[in-house]
Amino acid sequence: MTEDAALEDAKRKILLAALASEADALRPELHRYAARLVGSVIDGEDVIQDAFARVFATAGSIPPDTPLRPWLFRIVHNRAIDALRQRSTRRAEPLETAFDLADIGAVGPEDALIRQDTVLIALSHFAELPVPQRSAVILKDVLGESLADIAALLELSVDAVKAHLARGRARLRAVSDVRSEVAPPPSPEALNFATLFNARDWDALRRLLVDDVRLRQARRPEISGAADVGRFFTYYAEYPPVRIEPAWLEGREILLVSDAPPDGPSYFMLLEWRGQKISLIRDHRYATYVIEGADVMPAASR
Repeated sequence: MTEDAALEDAKRKILLAALASEADALRPELHRYAARLVGSVIDGEDVIQDAFARVFATAGSIPPDTPLRPWLFRIVHNRAIDALRQRSTRRAEPLETAFDLADIGAVGPEDALIRQDTVLIALSHFAELPVPQRSAVILKDVLGESLADIAALLELSVDAVKAHLARGRARLRAVSDVRSEVAPPPSPEALNFATLFNARDWDALRRLLVDDVRLRQARRPEISGAADVGRFFTYYAEYPPVRIEPAWLEGREILLVSDAPPDGPSYFMLLEWRGQKISLIRDHRYATYVIEGADVMPAASR
């Protein structure tokens, strides 16, 4: 290797190390943005996983002086928009973009109070907003970004951002905060899994895995196959004891994980089943930020 090539390789390794550090530090913040943009903490983590895969696949082409924080937000933003477009295509519905810039609103000293209220709004309510309004409100009122930075990310003028922010705030206030749905009882599969897990019957749980089962964990590579995924339970046997209980989140059945004795749920697992056997485990032990702001409903008693 020539001296110039060695220098370039050293620079690339430094950039990759800086990128990995910045991406890991920003991951909870990026998830808050993605989750509200797509209206789901579960799908938001999928967006982050996919975005990060793309980030590191193209990392070699990043100019050395690139500011990493806005670059990462742009990647996540674009991936979230792609996910929304795919969802709207599957449902045969247009993706609402509505770039109407009338009624430009001033952004004044009431921002702090607005931010406090916005952070508490259910994720599903953000889906009521057109995407530009949604992005502006999340970036300003949830993440505290400046108007100039928001304008750069969304490729809009500051006045356009103010317009979307004013309209988005007004629309959010008009959304009812009444939740009428009642959580169903747990499925037999989830109840059986919880019972075996809480009894620490790891061998019985391994027998529930299909041969090509997959395990997905944030900050960890995906693994597959019953033999390798079966070690997942070996790790839990060595961790401090936890308890799980069935619950519902965004219309999907999950398993809340709490310390034993319980002190409130720390994170959750999401299982997919093939018949009565497990085909996918999504464990958020290393992504506890995913449950922040999640509208979890404990499963009803049978």
